[in-house]
Amino acid sequence: MSLKSADPLTLVLGSGSPRRLELLDQLGVVPSDIRAPDIDETPMKNELPRPYCVRMALEKVQAVKASAAEVVLCADTTVALGRRILGKPSDEAEAETFLRAMSGRRHKVITAVAVKRAGQVWQRDVVTDVKMKRLSDADVKGYLATGDWRGKAGGYAIQGPAAALIPWIQGSFSAVVGLPLAETAQVLEAAGLSVWSA
Repeated sequence: MSLKSADPLTLVLGSGSPRRLELLDQLGVVPSDIRAPDIDETPMKNELPRPYCVRMALEKVQAVKASAAEVVLCADTTVALGRRILGKPSDEAEAETFLRAMSGRRHKVITAVAVKRAGQVWQRDVVTDVKMKRLSDADVKGYLATGDWRGKAGGYAIQGPAAALIPWIQGSFSAVVGLPLAETAQVLEAAGLSVWSA
């Protein structure tokens, strides 16, 4: 299939995440449209975190309708404690459960990126090791009171107040925020969309 298009390519961000929009801006890339797909994000029985995260990114990108001149970018960020997937907490009690489970331990943050253009899909995923300090009751209560845990995988965002709880990471900081910039630039360029000058 030819990927040549008579029209200039434009980017569609398949995510409502303001963090991903900010990260794209660091690459000089501004989407022409935002179309967040509505898919079922329930993990399958016994599904491991990394395959789950990749599946979510691919399902999201396939769910976004686009023209041949549009490049669609979707991503999924999953927090994994061993084989356990820590999704977005449904309430403060679940956020507290997640925080106490990660306290004093290392966990993994997986971010999968998928890009689609004219029926062709490119995909990358990045795994970053993160250590959370041993949390006191004051740490847990203080963080929960910020409300920053809402809508965040694992119940925290490294770029917010939770940065005070994380003394060490190994891997991609931007991937933990929600979009691994080096890999995102690679897949966008593979799809024919130049970063910096987009």
